[in-house]
Amino acid sequence: MNYADLFRVTLPETALEVAALLVLLVDLGLLRKAALKTRLAASVLVGVMGCGVAFWTLGFQGSGGLSTGTLNLLASGGLVQVAQSAVLVLTALTLLLLVGSTFTRHAGEYVAVVLMAAAGGLIVAAAQDLLVIFTGLELLSLGLYVLTAFAKGSGRSAEAAMKYYLFGGVSAAFLLFGFSYLYGLTGSTNLQQIVTAVDGSPASPLLYVALVMVAAGLGFKVAAVPFHLWAPDAYEGAPAPAAAFIASVSKVASFALLISVGTAAVHVTGQAGFASPWSLILLVSAVASMILGNLAALAQVNVRRLLAYSAIAHAGYMILGLVYFSRTPASAAAILYYVLTYGLTTIGAFGAVAVVEQATGSSNLDAFLGLHRRNPLLASVLLILFLSLAGIPPLVGFWAKFNLFAAVLSVNSGALPLGLVALAIAMSAVSLYYYLQVLKRAWVLPPVDSTPIQAHPVVLAVLVVIALAVVILGCFPAILGGWIGGFVQ
Repeated sequence: MNYADLFRVTLPETALEVAALLVLLVDLGLLRKAALKTRLAASVLVGVMGCGVAFWTLGFQGSGGLSTGTLNLLASGGLVQVAQSAVLVLTALTLLLLVGSTFTRHAGEYVAVVLMAAAGGLIVAAAQDLLVIFTGLELLSLGLYVLTAFAKGSGRSAEAAMKYYLFGGVSAAFLLFGFSYLYGLTGSTNLQQIVTAVDGSPASPLLYVALVMVAAGLGFKVAAVPFHLWAPDAYEGAPAPAAAFIASVSKVASFALLISVGTAAVHVTGQAGFASPWSLILLVSAVASMILGNLAALAQVNVRRLLAYSAIAHAGYMILGLVYFSRTPASAAAILYYVLTYGLTTIGAFGAVAVVEQATGSSNLDAFLGLHRRNPLLASVLLILFLSLAGIPPLVGFWAKFNLFAAVLSVNSGALPLGLVALAIAMSAVSLYYYLQVLKRAWVLPPVDSTPIQAHPVVLAVLVVIALAVVILGCFPAILGGWIGGFVQ
């Protein structure tokens, strides 16, 4: 490894960090006395341009990654490039949702923290070494904690950030403890060397302990049961653009990491070594997430909390694709397709909820009463996005679930895969009920207040673009599927 290789592989992260510094320079230096509206627009513009430059630099990384000797530290190309591209696009979209917001006067600081957290997400998506994984996760996590608390005038934001931080600290301790056990068992921090060291040998009790701890740390990032307790409060209390960032970018980066772990274990089969205990842990978490997430969402009266429990359920579906990953490596494309489309849709959902919340002061179900009369375009966007989250054809959410379930069913190992897919479909039917509870209020029930709901033109344009993308990608699923397939062989 030399510094030229390091700079080449980390070009996107470097671009984001430079953009973060430029945002602070512009906001705190050049526009310090300007109106908040101007500072927000300038900060968002610089941030989006930074994401664009970082996206452009992905083509210069090459496919060799970053290695020291024979050990790979950071991967590049392939599924890593897909995940990093998604992180950058979704980050830009969440930044655009900031336009017109009033929850903070510190526009430059907010955008800078988003960009630095996104840089952590890029590292997580590419990491191939335990120490690099932990560094990237902490950079991402620290940014998310700060973003959750950014609405300084809101007690709920402070409470959510404190809970998120405490749970995150505990999960980081579990993750680091699990990593230390893996290092002690194998003598290496490299993912491939760890798998090779335990390949073919009986799984020891200490390996189970290590993998459970690692699953706890990574399960926290994707809000999988039983590591989900932070999610409802964080999604409800965080500013809407921050909640959208947590629900999308963090999930994309974390699932890219989980795919990397599965890829490292892909050659290990049977009851020996790494693959069997890891799949068992994922199986338990997937089933619990699908059931608890969907059933708990039924009882919610706040749409943000409903989306939080929905996110837990969606995490369960995606983890289901990882359960048999060692026997169906092609499911990597299905998982990436799912997490990318889910991230895009959930950003739009949070953006629509934020517009209603800013107009009514509430994100409860009744705040959406008569939305089709108060803002027909916003109600149409909400209809498309929620039906896609429910998996209704021909929207892209249907194809995300179809591809994932088909990948699971391609495993010829008895009735268990069929039973798991049947459970997932049943839980998807449950999810349709609570999504329709929101849409019923938006489209069927009359409004209590007939005052039109106005959205900032930029925010509304972003939401319309997201809704159109959901429809177009649903009608032509090969567009996104072919692009992902070109990277994931």
